[in-house]
Amino acid sequence: MRILAFESSAKAASVALLTDGLLTGEYFQNSGQTHSRTLMKMAKDLLDNCELSPADVDLAAWANGPGSFTGVRIGAAAAKGFCWGLELPCVPVSTLEAMAWSASCCKGTLCCCMDARRSQVYNAIFEVRAEKPVRLREDRAISIEALAEDLRGFDAPIRLLGDGAALVYDTLNGSQTARELSFELLPEHLRHQRASGVALAAWEAAQAGLTQDPALVLPNYLRLSQAERERLEKRSE
Repeated sequence: MRILAFESSAKAASVALLTDGLLTGEYFQNSGQTHSRTLMKMAKDLLDNCELSPADVDLAAWANGPGSFTGVRIGAAAAKGFCWGLELPCVPVSTLEAMAWSASCCKGTLCCCMDARRSQVYNAIFEVRAEKPVRLREDRAISIEALAEDLRGFDAPIRLLGDGAALVYDTLNGSQTARELSFELLPEHLRHQRASGVALAAWEAAQAGLTQDPALVLPNYLRLSQAERERLEKRSE
């Protein structure tokens, strides 16, 4: 089975190809360019350089949130469009779970964090067992202070990853709670969201028969967009 995976939930964008559970190739770009311009071009170049065509792909996957509202929509549109053209099934993957798969070579507790603004992070917590991440906390939007309190109950070492990891690390370093925790910031090459992590999570889901119809999948933003919040505030006035 070949899986084409898309990741565009934050500043970095990437596309990966997985063949029977093994990484065939991955293109990664962290230049800040508009994902709508680069994502499908990366997918085309990856397939071309692997001497494959879209018809050789069996399944598409993407990071389905949380993350940048625009970035998640771009990844979903790219993957869904790819699926519809070829009548393929799909696997939408939690952005936070995909991070954990990318860092599953590490032992201990994985604390996946994305900067959600408004003094919050998007977060989920996993434990690596037999080189696979096992979920301990569901995806959530949480303040860094509340996250620090929750981390008291987890075994060391606690490894921070994701584009919000540095923010959490810097904030915890200056807190009383942090002195009671053992945590570390993963190296940058293991910290970013990557399409290879999306592909690995999708492979695990596909093996369990958990593929979906792309027409029925909605993004998981975890909270309302700013425009939606403002609209609700106006209605309540």
